[in-house]
Amino acid sequence: MNSPASRSGLRLMQAIAGGEHGGAEVFFVRLALALDRAGVEQHILVRRGRPWVKQLRAGGLKPLELPFGGWADITTRSKFGHEISAFKPHVVLTWMNRASHLCPDSVADHQFTHAARLGGYYNLKYYRSCDHLIGNTEDLQRYIQDQGWPPKRAHYIANFVSADPAPALTRAEFATPENVPLILALGRLHTNKAFDLLLKALSDLPQAFAWIAGEGPLKNELQAQAQKLGVDGRLRFLGWRDDVAALLAAADIFVCPSRIEPLGNVVIEAWAHGTPVVAASAAGPESLITSGETGLLVPLEDAPALATSIRTLIDNPDLSARLAEAGRQAYEQQFTEAAIVERYLEFFERVRA
Repeated sequence: MNSPASRSGLRLMQAIAGGEHGGAEVFFVRLALALDRAGVEQHILVRRGRPWVKQLRAGGLKPLELPFGGWADITTRSKFGHEISAFKPHVVLTWMNRASHLCPDSVADHQFTHAARLGGYYNLKYYRSCDHLIGNTEDLQRYIQDQGWPPKRAHYIANFVSADPAPALTRAEFATPENVPLILALGRLHTNKAFDLLLKALSDLPQAFAWIAGEGPLKNELQAQAQKLGVDGRLRFLGWRDDVAALLAAADIFVCPSRIEPLGNVVIEAWAHGTPVVAASAAGPESLITSGETGLLVPLEDAPALATSIRTLIDNPDLSARLAEAGRQAYEQQFTEAAIVERYLEFFERVRA
C-alpha cells in the first residue's frame, strides 16, 4: 500500500488487554498485521498469556506482554509510560476499557495523541484521558457523541475482513451428511448471541443441520436445550475456530440471530466469502443489510420468523445466490483491507501529535 501516511514516519503504539478469544481480539490482530504491511512502525502492548499473540509473532511483530491487571494496576501503568517514553509514538491507540484506562494521561518527556477504539457501547468514564474515540459503526459514533463527547473527536472507522478463499471443510469431519442444508453460526456462547433462538428455529427445519463455532458460558445450557428440542442429532458445537473461511465455504446459509450485535462483523465475513445471510435486526446487522437485497432481516427474539427466512433460502436457491452475490459486492465496496487501512492511516496522520 503506497499511502502518503505510511511514508511519513508514523510511529504507532497499540495496546489491548483482551480476552482469550473474541471478535475484538481477532480484528486487533488483523489490523496490526495489515498496518505492518502498510509500512507503519508499531510497538504493541498486549495482555500476558493470550493465545492470539502467537499470530502477531508469526507475522513478524514483537509484542510486549504486560499484566494488564485490575484498574489499580500500577505496574502496567508505569511500564506503559516507560514504553511511551522509549518508543515516542505519535499516536497511542488503545482497545476497549482496560487498556484505555491504564494508559498514562501524559508522559513528561513526550507528547502523544491518545485515541481509543470502541467495539461496543462502553461507559466513557474509562476514556476520560483520550483525545479521540473511534467507533466501528456509525451508531457507535452517534452513541459516543450522545454521551457528551465532542463531535469533532468522535470518529467512525469500520472493520475489514479477509476474502482469501479456503477449501471447504469436509462435512464428514463433523458427522454431517453431504445432501442436507447446512446452517453456520459464529460467536461466543453468550445470551447476547441468541443461539437459543437458532435452536428453536432448527426444530422447525427438520431437513437442516447446524454448526455453531464458538466457546462460552452457555455451552452446557445450549446442549441441554438441543436435547430437549430433539435437534441435538442435527447440531454440532465446533468450539473456537480460526478457519472461518473454510467453515463458510462448507455452509449453505450463515445465520446471525443475535439479540445484541453492535457491528455484525460476522455478516461482513459471510459477505466476503459469498455465503447468504439471515440475521436478526440488532443494530449492527440492521445497519449493514438491506433486507431482500444483501441478506434477510428478521425481528429480534422471533424464532419462527428466523426459521421462515432460513427455509425461504433453502427452498429458493436462485434467491440465495442473488443475496450472496450482492453481499459480496457490498464487501468489495466498503470493507476490504485496503479501504479500511487507508482510513486508519488518514486518521492517524490527521490527529498525530
